[in-house]
Amino acid sequence: MMGKIASTFAAVALAAASFAAQAQAEGPWLVRARVVNIDSANKDTTGLGLTINNKAIPEVDISYFFSPNIAAELILTYPQKHTLKAGGAEIGSLKHLPPTLSLQYHFAPAASFRPYVGVGLNYTNFSSVKFAPAVETALHPSIKHNSFGLSAQIGADIELSKNLYLNVDVKKVQIGTKVYSSGTEVGKFKVDPLLVGVGLGMRF
Repeated sequence: MMGKIASTFAAVALAAASFAAQAQAEGPWLVRARVVNIDSANKDTTGLGLTINNKAIPEVDISYFFSPNIAAELILTYPQKHTLKAGGAEIGSLKHLPPTLSLQYHFAPAASFRPYVGVGLNYTNFSSVKFAPAVETALHPSIKHNSFGLSAQIGADIELSKNLYLNVDVKKVQIGTKVYSSGTEVGKFKVDPLLVGVGLGMRF
């Protein structure tokens, strides 16, 4: 009886070691390139009906696996330009740079279909903020240039060949800014985009 128990434990330990070795053999780094569609919530409390346009952008993310199931992901892109509107009329433009760092849990790190979830922190810098001359003269507008917020994601890596994956990823990110007129705060503008991305990843 004891011999059978010992054999069972030995088999389980061997399988676990084999599983870990297989996962780690891929290497701890995963780099993905995605095309991401930005769908902004455009929540405005100024009463001006502020919005920015939706658009598709390129994105690169770098993930490091601390274990087969746990990874950290850093999302990078270059400053993205958006048209700023009030009540549907164009009033200016701005750029935003939104790097996001997430901690992920990967449910099946050795399978061909590898779903994951993640939570993280976003930092967004608004730059190159420009307003139409008439708006500038009438309101002397400005916005806060830094935004911090949480992010949540769900996605999956699908194995195409050894170390090459198709990736599908959906994120919700908190991004917002305060709006000022002649130096006085008049409300908040929340972008809070839904990000839907598709791309390819390489594990090494």
